[in-house]
Amino acid sequence: MFRGYNLTLGDIDFSDYVDEGRNIHEQNKESVRTKLESFQDENGQLVASEIIANWFPPVKVNVFLSHSHKDEATVIGLAGFLHEELGLTSFIDSCIWGYSAELLRLIDEEYCYQPSRNTYSYDKRNRSTSHVHMMLSTALSKMIYSSECIMFVNTPHSISPQEYITSGGTTDSPWIYTEISMTTLVQKRSPLEHRGLSKSARTLDSLTEDFRVTYDVDLRHLTDLNGEDLVVWSGCNARGVAALDALYKRKG
Repeated sequence: MFRGYNLTLGDIDFSDYVDEGRNIHEQNKESVRTKLESFQDENGQLVASEIIANWFPPVKVNVFLSHSHKDEATVIGLAGFLHEELGLTSFIDSCIWGYSAELLRLIDEEYCYQPSRNTYSYDKRNRSTSHVHMMLSTALSKMIYSSECIMFVNTPHSISPQEYITSGGTTDSPWIYTEISMTTLVQKRSPLEHRGLSKSARTLDSLTEDFRVTYDVDLRHLTDLNGEDLVVWSGCNARGVAALDALYKRKG
């Protein structure tokens, strides 16, 4: 990560870019789904030894998009906009946490189900959930570290408007909280390091809706960005990493 932004979209419409964004989203999802399938043998049984900390394959992108699951359609359009107008590839975070329930189901069916009682072991389910969520947190952290630019798509679905005005913001999503917190913790790397142009580039070692809990979110370290800024940015006549440099210069 080099730079993070607190993005409020306002009334900007990305509907013309949804198809482009959906293609990107499906490619990312396919890479995750393929990895998930490798945890099962030819009979569909879970191969426990295949479940490792780097569960999610590395995906090389320019921008990591953090968002509420309720805003997925909008964010898919945003990803399409960034790609079509600025030549930037994005990773939509729901590609990762959207599959956590599927992995958890595989583990629970294999290890936690008690046929004699036709139910699941409470203790084993607690352990399996903790294990999967730790892997998920690790995967998100790795993606944030490897992405040059982070954009938190700030909407009423992701941050409570009242709490945002009075205290900086709360969210009922543990994954949004994790991602924003991680942007304050991961090592910052220069654009040259991200682009493989610096010998000092390093790799990251593994970092170790009924029930609702809210988490305090501090967004002060993220640079404000809005829909109008995106429109102006799209006219910068630059693409790819050059477009990111134009953004940093304008909204550093």
